[in-house]
Amino acid sequence: MLEEALALVEKDGGPQARVVFLGDYVDRGSDSKGVIDIFLNGRAEGRNWHFVKGNHDQVFQSFLEEGALFNPQTRSGLGWLHDRIGGTATLGSYLDLGELGREIPELRWLSVYGDEPMDDALLEELFDWVHEVVPVSHFEFLRNLPLYHEEPGFFFVHAGIRPGLPLHMQDDNDLMWIRDEFLNSQRNHGAFVVHGHTPVDAPDLRINRLNLDTGAGYGRPLSVAVFDRDGVFHLTAGGRQRL
Repeated sequence: MLEEALALVEKDGGPQARVVFLGDYVDRGSDSKGVIDIFLNGRAEGRNWHFVKGNHDQVFQSFLEEGALFNPQTRSGLGWLHDRIGGTATLGSYLDLGELGREIPELRWLSVYGDEPMDDALLEELFDWVHEVVPVSHFEFLRNLPLYHEEPGFFFVHAGIRPGLPLHMQDDNDLMWIRDEFLNSQRNHGAFVVHGHTPVDAPDLRINRLNLDTGAGYGRPLSVAVFDRDGVFHLTAGGRQRL
């Protein structure tokens, strides 16, 4: 889906189109590794691409840094390896889970550790396996992702912002995790906010924000918006559709 979306962008705006990606590059989908590979290759080619960090990117980074499987910001309390969160799918894009299960039988069903803690010794074994197969370039990509990107009049972020707080004073966790307080606000945020994080059925344009998360992590479409002097458009296979 990412390749198809990028093809639409290039057809519409050319190979040097300025693109902002809104985070959650890993989890649930079948090829998180391939997504990051595309980004790194595009960056190496000099593409005009900008990235912000999503909460799933943060959770994967936390595992790579310290072996953390649970994040207090996750409302459900589920761990990263739970099927609903998607870490097992991410690891499966980097390593052969069947081989892992044969070598370490206790890890045959990784997703069970989305509900319960993993023994420290077992966690260390998994940690070592993962560090052997995740390229350093991928870890550095995740670690160095900015939390937002600004263009004149626009603020691009994964989840949203804390209403009433100046943009330069926003809390890191809010930028990656906030929902209701932001989604229910109709106030002027000082810039038009473009975000994802909370799945919607179609691009959701409001007076102060645009939500572009249409559930690609669940197999639903990956949505792209175009901003130009004529307005805001949903970019589809049939061309631009005004929002």
